[in-house]
Amino acid sequence: MSRTLALDLGRARIGVAIDDELGSMAHARGVLDARDRPAWLAKLREIIADEGVGRIVVGLPLDLRGHEGDAARNARVQAQVIADATGLDVELFDERMTTMAAARSLSASGVHGKKAKARIDEASAVEILESWQRAQGTRG
Repeated sequence: MSRTLALDLGRARIGVAIDDELGSMAHARGVLDARDRPAWLAKLREIIADEGVGRIVVGLPLDLRGHEGDAARNARVQAQVIADATGLDVELFDERMTTMAAARSLSASGVHGKKAKARIDEASAVEILESWQRAQGTRG
C-alpha cells in the first residue's frame, strides 16, 4: 500500500506531512522553502521515492463560505506543477480551519511563541492529512 503525503502551500514555506504504512496516522516531515521551486520540487521527489508515496494531497485554501479566491487559484496551479513534476495524482482538499487547529494542537503540546511559528506549516500539513484521512474513512 502506498503512502499519502500532504502539503500546506505557503509563500515562504511548504509544510509536509506523511501517513504511516497503514494509512491511519499522519506525521510531520518538516518544511520546504517555497521560494526556490526547483529545489523544493527536487526535495519533494526525494521524499516521494524514499517514503513510497503514491498520492499527494494539497490543501485548498477556500474562504469561510467555501469560495475560491486568489490563494485557492494559486494552489490549483501549484498542484498541477507538483503533478507534472512527480507523475503522481494530486488531490486538492479543503483546508479551512487547519491552521487554527494546528495552532491549538501545538499550544496543547506546550509549543508556543517562536517555536510554534516555526512549526505551524508542518502542523497544518498534518491537520490537512488527518482531515483527508477522516473524509476517506481511514481515520476515526
